[in-house]
Amino acid sequence: MEAELKFEKEKIDGIAVVGSYLIDAAKRLGIDITDECGRLGLCDSCGVTVKSGAEFLTAPTKAEIEQLTEKRLKKGERLSCQAKISGEGEIIILTHEKKDKRPEEEKKHEEFRKDFDALPLEKKISKLIELEMVTLSETLNFVLNSPYEIGGRVVDFLSGFGFKFEKEAKEAKKPEEHKEKSDEETPVETAADEAIEAEEKKPEADKAEKVETEKTDT
Repeated sequence: MEAELKFEKEKIDGIAVVGSYLIDAAKRLGIDITDECGRLGLCDSCGVTVKSGAEFLTAPTKAEIEQLTEKRLKKGERLSCQAKISGEGEIIILTHEKKDKRPEEEKKHEEFRKDFDALPLEKKISKLIELEMVTLSETLNFVLNSPYEIGGRVVDFLSGFGFKFEKEAKEAKKPEEHKEKSDEETPVETAADEAIEAEEKKPEADKAEKVETEKTDT
C-alpha cells in the first residue's frame, strides 16, 4: 500500500509506503527536514503544513498537541517526525522555512563567501585587491590615531625608510665620479639612524631640564 506525496514548495512528487513517517518519506525524496530534538517530539523544528490529505495520516500525537497550539493544528500543521502515513491517497505538504539561529556576523560571512565563490576569476582578484587596500587604510588610520608615543615612533620609522630609499635613489642617479667623491667626503647617514640618535639623546635633555628646574625652585 502506497500514498502519493506532493511537496508544494520543492515541486517534488513521490510515492511513500503506508506506515512511513513524513520525515522519512521526505528524506527519501531528497528533501531535508530539520529535526533538532532527534525525532523525540520535543520541538517544532520538523513542522510541516498538510494542505490536503490529512485524513491519510495518523491523528496528532501527545507530543504534537504539546508542541503545536490548537490554532496551528487547525491550520494543518504537523510534526513530520510524529505524523505517520496511515492510508492510500494524495497528501500535499508545505515545508516550513528553516530558522537560522546563527549570529548575524556569521550569516554575513557566509553570505559574502557564497557571493565571492560565484564571482569569475578576474573579479575575485579585483575584490581581493580591494580588500587589501581597505585593510591597509584601516592599519594606517590606527597608527595615525594611536597615542603619540606609539603612533609617532611608527610614523618616524616608516619615514626613515622613505628618506633612506630616496637618498639611495638619488645616489644611484649620480655619475660614478661624483659618487666616489661624495662617499669619501660625506658619509651617508639615513633618516632612520638620525631618528634613533635623537631618541637616545632625549633622556639626557629631559634630565638637564629637570636639574635646571630644581635650581630655580631652590
